[in-house]
Amino acid sequence: MSATADPADKSNPAHRLGFEEGQIVQELGYDEDCDQELREGIEDITGAELVDEDYDDVADGVVLWHREEDGDLTDALVDALEYLAEGGLVWLLTPKTGRDGHVEAHEINDAARTAGLSQTSSVSVAKDWMGTRLASPKAAKSGRR
Repeated sequence: MSATADPADKSNPAHRLGFEEGQIVQELGYDEDCDQELREGIEDITGAELVDEDYDDVADGVVLWHREEDGDLTDALVDALEYLAEGGLVWLLTPKTGRDGHVEAHEINDAARTAGLSQTSSVSVAKDWMGTRLASPKAAKSGRR
């Protein structure tokens, strides 16, 4: 038995993201407004610290914190794909409606499509943050080689 948290533990805010023990998760867009409980929850589930933008190996998933004032979302999504493993997911975390930095849903959808990603679901992941699960076409065809 591992010392990491049970991913089914409903008290862990990260359980909804679907990460698993042993996965490497790259975190992009970190700033002081990011939800620390969610970050720690991901680390508890994976059993590893989040890696940052300087990480230059393959990651199993990406958590991208993005606020409206952070610049072009399409560019940020393309950057997030740089070291993402085939079949890996990007979780785009944006401030909820009414919060500073909120990003409109149509902007997320347009940027995701332009970056070659498809939006598969959106969930509340923290008090101030919404998570949008984005998958590459390769993830949708995971059984093919």
